[in-house]
Amino acid sequence: MNFFDALRTCSSALSAQRVRMNVISSNLANISTTRTPQGGPYRRKDVVFAAHPNSSFQNMLRSQTARNLSGVKVAGVVSDPSPLQLKYDPQHPDANEEGYVAMPNINLMEEMVNMISATRSYEASVAAINATKSMALKALEIGR
Repeated sequence: MNFFDALRTCSSALSAQRVRMNVISSNLANISTTRTPQGGPYRRKDVVFAAHPNSSFQNMLRSQTARNLSGVKVAGVVSDPSPLQLKYDPQHPDANEEGYVAMPNINLMEEMVNMISATRSYEASVAAINATKSMALKALEIGR
């Protein structure tokens, strides 16, 4: 594995976690949205990650010794199919005949845990980039 492969893998992780953080922020911003352009309350979104193999010809030749290293990519953003929360509020303009309002299926604590997890993953990728840069500089110093 060369330094550029390590940096490419780490940069894919940074990009994927940035998308995840944007989706979490969107969920938190819409925690009380009861009416969307599509109709009905906002549905929680989640990011799906997939392995992204380094598929260049050179990497395929090296795969016999290096075990085909890969990065990560965002495979998609999906809506959470869990049921909506019903809240009793007969004064709300979106209340049904019984006085219940369909609220988004967003759990604040779950979103905060996901945000902390995304932050930690981002920090780990930055640390890996810094370690790679440090190893590259040490290799240049040795080569002098």
